[in-house]
Amino acid sequence: MELPLLAPYACDPAFSRGRQYPEIAAPTRTEYQRDRDRIVHSTAFRRLVYKTQVFLNHEGDLFRTRLTHSLEVAQLGRSIARTLCINEDLVEAISLAHDLGHTPFGHAGQDALNECMKPFGGFEHNLQSLRVVDRLEERYPAYDGLNLSFETREGILKHCSPANAQLLEMSEPQGVGARFLQKMRPSLEAQLCNLADEIAYNAHDVDDGVRSGLLSMAQLEEVALFDRYRAEALKEHPQLASPSMQRRCLHESIRRMLSAQVYDVIAATRLALDECQPADVQAVRRMPVLVQFSAFMREQSLELKRFLFRALYRHPQVMETTGNAKRIVRELFAIYVERPAEMKPAYAEKAQLGDAQAGAVIVADYIAGMTDRFAIREHERLSGQRLMG
Repeated sequence: MELPLLAPYACDPAFSRGRQYPEIAAPTRTEYQRDRDRIVHSTAFRRLVYKTQVFLNHEGDLFRTRLTHSLEVAQLGRSIARTLCINEDLVEAISLAHDLGHTPFGHAGQDALNECMKPFGGFEHNLQSLRVVDRLEERYPAYDGLNLSFETREGILKHCSPANAQLLEMSEPQGVGARFLQKMRPSLEAQLCNLADEIAYNAHDVDDGVRSGLLSMAQLEEVALFDRYRAEALKEHPQLASPSMQRRCLHESIRRMLSAQVYDVIAATRLALDECQPADVQAVRRMPVLVQFSAFMREQSLELKRFLFRALYRHPQVMETTGNAKRIVRELFAIYVERPAEMKPAYAEKAQLGDAQAGAVIVADYIAGMTDRFAIREHERLSGQRLMG
């Protein structure tokens, strides 16, 4: 099928490194389009609608979920990819799959599950996302997982410890774990998803923080990146200063901030590409990270992240919820390890067949796949305590 013009350093689906289980090409879709479609139809993708980040599922209907976040990352990523002439479909597939392995309760759940799994090698949500698409989805008669292309799987695995990379390399020589051992970079499409992820969650955490009442517009004036575009919006639309127009002022400020970051990434990445002149995808992997902010925008983005950490993520109300979330995950883990029959039959059977290490991994799979509300209900059923609404 005819494709948009791709730069020579873009991932071309016609030259994909393929799938773990070879398949006949689809007549109307490229390999990366097939990956995207498989991800969208997966069980793990549907669960993202009930997995949240800063604000948990029971706290409000309008806060971002992992699903809406993934869609926002895909939208930002595709816009930038189109301009840079790299593969939009691959960017979309990676963006939609990058959080499939996240636990319930956002980073609090991830931290708690990592603590529980420390004696068994720890827990990495990026590695879990790969495990979901490689092993845990059960949709096809001939194999486990979604059998995605190498390039999509490479992009999903954003971070990986050396120990886990070595384990991946042992099971899949020169596969998705190799670059972490060889100190190489992923494709430009994967690099772009990493940065689009950062841009998206900073912006929507500002929005959700103000919506929740935990952040104020006055506080945000301390942040240079936000305040610059708030001032621009007020200058062009003075009526936004009215208290009744605060939501519109916030949305307009965020819209301008997002646009500025997108244009900055495009300009800075073009400069890096012009300087390094990668001839193809393999050349990209041997070079420093090329999809990037300018130095000025990088510093301003870091300032925004530091502000959000201090004013929102460490807010007493958020910390109280975080404490309860960690307790739920820790207690569920302890119960399931001791009494695996409390899990759904398919997981219980697998956990009882192996040793302690294998059993703990199955328990982690089960908990990581939970939505916020299912984890709350399960904890109440097993402990008799309701820690969240």
